[in-house]
Amino acid sequence: MAYLAGFGHYLPPRVVTNTEIGARAGADPEWILNVSGIEERRFAGDESLVDMAVKAGALALTSAGVSARELEMVIVASGTSPRGFPGPAASVAERLGAAPAPALDLPMASAGSLFGLVLAARLAARPILVIGAEKMSTVIEREPMEKGVAVLFGDGAGACVVHPTRGLLRVVDSELGTDGAFAEELKLEPGQPLFMNGRSVIMQASRKIPAAITTVLARHSRTAADVPLFLMHQANQNLIDRVAQSLGVEPGRFYSNIRRYGNTSSASMLIAASERLAESVPPSPVVFAAFGAGFHWGAILTETHA
Repeated sequence: MAYLAGFGHYLPPRVVTNTEIGARAGADPEWILNVSGIEERRFAGDESLVDMAVKAGALALTSAGVSARELEMVIVASGTSPRGFPGPAASVAERLGAAPAPALDLPMASAGSLFGLVLAARLAARPILVIGAEKMSTVIEREPMEKGVAVLFGDGAGACVVHPTRGLLRVVDSELGTDGAFAEELKLEPGQPLFMNGRSVIMQASRKIPAAITTVLARHSRTAADVPLFLMHQANQNLIDRVAQSLGVEPGRFYSNIRRYGNTSSASMLIAASERLAESVPPSPVVFAAFGAGFHWGAILTETHA
């Protein structure tokens, strides 16, 4: 048994509007909003991926009432590490004061933080810190800027402490999947612009996310109608609405902040969770879900724990 004990997030202060990014990518601001639900996003500038991860991680530790020295492990999910190795996890753990606890990198876009939570929940004998951090601005600014891709992304970091004995949400079950047949449909080659077959990504995500959610709920004799809150990777507002429609629930059950932050890849689900759970204790159950390059996807069923 494991619990999600505390959350934190960090977003850089620089706001990049649709007007600004649209002028650079050759896209009309209203078109960007219509196809994605995004009005603005954050760019980190001189702040590094590690800087953002450390800030989010420190807030999650404080929220959970856990010190870095208590951690069994630090897991950092990111698809935008600036070098092949070492990944950011070692530097993040050292700066937080968690060394010599092992630090693990998950080089996964979009679904990385969800996979990290599942891994931590299955491993945790002591608290484990899971962080999703992305500096997408360094990727989307590579020429040539493709308007259907460059306008979608932003920078940020989200974090969660997974605790073996206490926390706000108890992890009940999870469902993960991978299909490498689609590995070429969404990829980032070294030094190259991000490539995305948007039609394929939306089609597969709109099928696989509801299937994972339905599967994990069915194992516990529940349906989507029983879930008051879904915390999903913030890829695209139209995708979020499609998933809600497929599950037969109103879109308002899916917390959304994509309008303000854009798609922050593996950071987005934890940023959304940190924001929403800071507002109030949600009713049970709460479902987390994500889909990303690989293709990788999954869902986590949690219950409010008093």
